[in-house]
Amino acid sequence: MADVDLVVDRAVAERVFGDRLPLARRYAEHLVTSGVERGLIGPREAPRIWDRHVLNCAVVAELLPDGARLVDVGSGAGLPGIPLALARPDLQIALVEPLARRVDWLDEVVADLGLDVRVDRGRVEETAVRRRWEGADVVTARAVAPLARLAGWALPLLRTGGRLLAVKGASAPEEIARDAVAVRKLGGGDPEIVLCGTGAVDPPTTVVVVERLRGTSRPARRDRR
Repeated sequence: MADVDLVVDRAVAERVFGDRLPLARRYAEHLVTSGVERGLIGPREAPRIWDRHVLNCAVVAELLPDGARLVDVGSGAGLPGIPLALARPDLQIALVEPLARRVDWLDEVVADLGLDVRVDRGRVEETAVRRRWEGADVVTARAVAPLARLAGWALPLLRTGGRLLAVKGASAPEEIARDAVAVRKLGGGDPEIVLCGTGAVDPPTTVVVVERLRGTSRPARRDRR
């Protein structure tokens, strides 16, 4: 497996991952080798795998309570679920992903890293999948869907008082302005933007936080791929 040099301050990576930094390096190696070969990560992402992907996701751990039950929806290449599992071994994490080829890759990586993480093939809007993982403390998602649609899938997985943490980009304020009413109708609170990793990643990671306040309406379905 190819070596991956840290292109960020090593002290930052050590602060985020502690003694699990070697595992984080191994995960980064998986991303830039088999992850690229099997289409989970674009080849142009390899030079910025640490700051744009691994650390960018891991710093979301700042928002997670001790021992939280977390469901990562549309996990893809394990982002943000695997970096969070590496940074916070106290978490109980499930990676939910509908595509078989991605699930196969996630199974291989989780086994190689020796992580106590569940991988489940399915769509969170499906009743059987929702019943397996409902009652979660936290649902995470990165580059999965617009906020209103994501809330329709994620909020039913959460206990009352649980939170959706959606990793977003610069368009987060526009998404909130567009979708806040729909999110409230689905049982969520007012979406809030929180910046994670200030001083560790540049720019900080933008997270839209939505608390589940009450029962949700039936989530919107999407076409099968």
